[in-house]
Amino acid sequence: MDFSPPGHLHSPDAVRAAFARIAPDLCLLGSNADAARELGRPVQVLGRRLPNRFCIHPMEGWDAEVDGSPSPFTLRRWRNFGRSGAALVWGGEAFAIRSEGRANPHQLFANPAGDTRGSLSRLLDEVRAGRREIGGDPDDLAIGLQLTHSGRFARPTPAGAAPLCVDRNPVLALRQGLPPDHAIATDDELRRLRDAFVETAALASSVGFDFVDVKCCHGYLLHELLAARLRPGPYGGDLDGRSRLVREIVAGIRERCPRLPVGVRLSVSDGVPMESDPDLDGVGRPQHRPPGPWLHSFGVDPSDPERPELDEPIRLVEALASQGVELVNVTLGSPYWCPHLQRPASRPPSDGYWPPRDPLHEVVRHLRATRVIKQRLPWLVVVGSGYSYLQEWLAGVGAHEIRSGGTDLVGIGRMVLSYPEFPLDILAGRTPERRRICRTFSDCTSAPRNGLRSGCYPLDPAYRDLPEARRVRALRPSPPGPAPTPRS
Repeated sequence: MDFSPPGHLHSPDAVRAAFARIAPDLCLLGSNADAARELGRPVQVLGRRLPNRFCIHPMEGWDAEVDGSPSPFTLRRWRNFGRSGAALVWGGEAFAIRSEGRANPHQLFANPAGDTRGSLSRLLDEVRAGRREIGGDPDDLAIGLQLTHSGRFARPTPAGAAPLCVDRNPVLALRQGLPPDHAIATDDELRRLRDAFVETAALASSVGFDFVDVKCCHGYLLHELLAARLRPGPYGGDLDGRSRLVREIVAGIRERCPRLPVGVRLSVSDGVPMESDPDLDGVGRPQHRPPGPWLHSFGVDPSDPERPELDEPIRLVEALASQGVELVNVTLGSPYWCPHLQRPASRPPSDGYWPPRDPLHEVVRHLRATRVIKQRLPWLVVVGSGYSYLQEWLAGVGAHEIRSGGTDLVGIGRMVLSYPEFPLDILAGRTPERRRICRTFSDCTSAPRNGLRSGCYPLDPAYRDLPEARRVRALRPSPPGPAPTPRS
C-alpha cells in the first residue's frame, strides 16, 4: 500500500509525475477549460452527431423487482443517467435475456409472463425525463440496452447459484465448488441462447432503444466462450470457433432488425484468477493453477498469462466490424476473479483482495488496450474504460486520450452513482464538487455481494440514509498496514 490515491495528488504536475513513473506516454490536459473543450467536441455515433464525448457504462443492477421490472431505485438511477449530461448511455445496466441468466435475483430480465415491453419503455422515459430536467434535448441522447447471460456466474434466485459453464476452468471450478468434470452447456443450449439474444434485441428495437450491446465481457457466458480452447465442437477450439456464438448473435440481430445498430462491450484481455494472500494481510496474488500453458483466459499470452496479447481480440473486433458492429466498448478482466484489473480501486470489495500494486498500473492497461483497438480500427466508434479511479483527474486524462486519438468517448460507471452530474459540470467548465467524487471504496460492489442493493452508500444520500448503510460500512476489509484514506 505504498501508493497515493489520485485524490491525494493536488496538482496536474503531481499527476503527470505519477504517470511518468508508470507510463510516460500517457498524461492529462491541465485545465478544466481544456478538458471541457475536448470532451465537449461533437462526435458521429450511429449516423448522428452527439454533442459530447461522455458515455455512461452499463452497470449490473441489484434492485429490480423479482419479476424483472424496474423498482423505484432502478428508475431513479436511469433518470440520473439522463441528468448526467452524457451523450451516450451504453445500456444503463445489464439486461438478462432469460430469468435463469441473471447474476442476481434482482436483475432486470426479459420475462415472458410479465410486461417487459412496458418495463423497457419506462426505463427510456426516465432517461429522457432526466435530460429534460437539466434543460437538455432528449434527441441529443443515444441510449442502448446491454443484453447478457451470466453463464458461470448466474445466480437467479436467493437459493443459490445456477452456473451455466461453457468451459472447464480448473481454477474457477475449484473456487465455485464444482467437480473437475462438471457439465458444460451443450451446442443446442447455446443455439437456444443465441435465439433468445436475437428475440430480446428485437423487443428493445420495437420499444425505441437506439442500439443494443451484445455483452461479451467480465467473465460472463459469451466472454468465457472466447477462452474455451479445450471445448470440443463448433463453439470451441480456435478463435473462429470460440467467437462463433457472438458472431451468430450479431448476424441474427442484423437479419431480424436490419436498422438496429449493434455494439459489443468486450473484455479484450483477462489476466489470471487472483486470490487474497493471507501472508500479506490480504494483498492479491495469482491463484495457483495447473502447470503448463494457461488456456482459460482471453487476450493474454498462454505461456505468461499476466502479459496482455491482443492479436486475437483485434481479429475478433475486425470480424465484428465486418458484420456491421458500429461501436466497441473496451474493458478488461472480470469482477469475480481479477477485480483489481476490471475495476481499479483503492479499496477492495468485501470478498476481494487489496491491490497488488498501485491501481494506476491497471488504469494504464485500460488506456493502452483502448488505444490499440482504436488505432487498429480507426473507423469504429470506441469507448474507453477504467477512468473512475482517477477521481478529480478523470476529465483531464480522458481529454488527453481523445486529443491523442486513443479513444472516441470516455466511459464512466461508478462515478455517476455518487455524482450523476459529473459530466455536466465538466462540460460546463465547472470545478467538480470534491465531496461527491467517487473515491472507489467499493461499497457499491460489497453491498450486492452481501445481498443488498448496489449504490453509493458513502456519498449518495438516498443510500447513505438507508438502515443498511451501517452494515455496508462494516463490510469494508481492514487495510494491510498503513493505508491512505481517500478524502470525501
